[in-house]
Amino acid sequence: MLDSLLWNEERISMDINSDIGELNTLLADGTYEKLMNHVTSINVACGGHAGDPEMMGAMLTLAKDKGLHIGAHPSYPDKENFGREEMEDIDPNELNDSIRDQIEALVDVASEYEMELTHVKPHGALYNFAVNNEEVSQTIAEAIIDVDSSYKAVGLAGSKMLTVFDALGLDTISEGYVDRVYEADGTLRSRKFDDALITDPQKAANQMKEMLNGNIIAVDGTSVPINITSVCVHSDTPNAVDIAQAVKEQIQ
Repeated sequence: MLDSLLWNEERISMDINSDIGELNTLLADGTYEKLMNHVTSINVACGGHAGDPEMMGAMLTLAKDKGLHIGAHPSYPDKENFGREEMEDIDPNELNDSIRDQIEALVDVASEYEMELTHVKPHGALYNFAVNNEEVSQTIAEAIIDVDSSYKAVGLAGSKMLTVFDALGLDTISEGYVDRVYEADGTLRSRKFDDALITDPQKAANQMKEMLNGNIIAVDGTSVPINITSVCVHSDTPNAVDIAQAVKEQIQ
């Protein structure tokens, strides 16, 4: 998100982001706070799949203390499925309204802490569906613009969604994942497969090294070109804190 960031008095060249504020258990056991020691940006759930004003406030308190960039993490309005089921039949206007309302909910909480958002990253099925769907990508972009056109839009590196975001005038962030396995077409392997997640910190660090060299090794062994400006560690991935630390050390 930034060309360079000063982090614990050490210069790094890659933003590390995490999707947070989704599970009370991860707040209670200290995972969120520990994770924020190793990332530079957070994407805060804002009511679609998870999150409420109290949780948002807790995340912003931690982020402010650590000087992190904050962004909204809107999803399909589907708490029952944690936003990880496609809602292909949802009306575009309804989806636009929902995304806008979610972003504005976080903006309202952030204003109480004298903080400003820097970016928006869609969550789960909304993100994955937008990767190859220009209409949904446009709906997301228009909702962001309705709130604040200066917000950067996060999307999967090399995807159609970034092309749409850029065409509509949004600054974009090209994202990669260190805790997810890739398909040969550059998309993320579905969570329905047992091998979709990378939970070993060393393997995650190795994947980060590959990305810094401009490629990723897909599930079938194919080398896929990739150009990223930010990398994600999901907060609910097993060993998330250790993964983030290993990735941070790989980047430095």
